[in-house]
Amino acid sequence: MRISLFDRSLYYKGLILLIRKDREIHDDEKNMVMSIGKMLGFESKFCALTIEEILENKYIDDSPPCFSETNVALSFIRDGLRLSISDGRIHDAEIAWLESVAETNGLSHLWTEEVEKFYFMNHAEPIENTLELRYFMWD
Repeated sequence: MRISLFDRSLYYKGLILLIRKDREIHDDEKNMVMSIGKMLGFESKFCALTIEEILENKYIDDSPPCFSETNVALSFIRDGLRLSISDGRIHDAEIAWLESVAETNGLSHLWTEEVEKFYFMNHAEPIENTLELRYFMWD
């Protein structure tokens, strides 16, 4: 399936918003977001700059993204959970924001199930190898 430029932009922006929820950006989070930015087709300089500036940029709307496709929203939530654990700890603010993404995209009924599946996942495998985003293809 192809993912639109609009949804690719929302995906990246959403992950950037997620990593600032704990007010600290760890190297593992930065590396993962850089990797996802590359997968989405964004310039590495752009990705690095957005990561660098996200904590200080108070003008960015913190609203949860509303994707045009439900399956993209579900993938985003799953990858968001993976990103949130990449620093070794899931913060309450990250979980609350991802839950709001589920609500915004009409996926509230799946939220508890997704969180439970996530906690039972084998986290020994590198997170980049388990990203949902890899299932989407585009030009």
